[in-house]
Amino acid sequence: MIPWEKIDTARIPGTEGELRLMRRGREFSIMLGTNELMNSRLSGSEAALATLAAKKIEKVAKPRFLIGGLGMGFTLRAALAVLAAEAEITVAELVPAVVAWARGPMAEIFGDSLNDPRVSIQEVDVADVIERNPRTYDAILLDVDNGPEGLTRKANDALYDISGLKIAHTALRRGGVLAVWSSGPNVKFPKSLSRAGFTVNEVAVRATGRGRGVRHVIWIAVKE
Repeated sequence: MIPWEKIDTARIPGTEGELRLMRRGREFSIMLGTNELMNSRLSGSEAALATLAAKKIEKVAKPRFLIGGLGMGFTLRAALAVLAAEAEITVAELVPAVVAWARGPMAEIFGDSLNDPRVSIQEVDVADVIERNPRTYDAILLDVDNGPEGLTRKANDALYDISGLKIAHTALRRGGVLAVWSSGPNVKFPKSLSRAGFTVNEVAVRATGRGRGVRHVIWIAVKE
């Protein structure tokens, strides 16, 4: 078997945590300690985050998407595949090295997605973007950390508490959708979404996108 090779490391802003970009042949992995945060062979649930959100707002003529977390670009590429030419997609990525990896070692995975005229990449905290832009977005997609029960950065918890969810609610236009990815279920989180003013649907999606593999969770929360 081909051994894993460490390509690069990157400090997570505001923490002592360090991301590691690993490669084995044509397979990539991003690790934090002993935890694998993402793998280039497991894209199904991250892609579903975009397609499920887009379905909810398919009647919007010129949708504005905000994606929190670039990762390996699965959500971005899925959004590009289903959104029309008039759409605008902003991707907020906190770790500059992740953007550099997308343009460098993982360029083959990303293809032309970062150069698509619909796409704007911002190296910022998505929480700041949400707070600065009330009534702006038709969809906010959060693939940040591991979901409501995070691993990488304590400050990410503020995205998922009641206050953070209400700020996201304000950032959405009427009928807009907040789509949240999680590595696993969380009994309390749907209740928090409801308290923040959303109508909530929970969907379990296989990590592979097929009928095998672990199940991840996506919450589709609509602002009525």
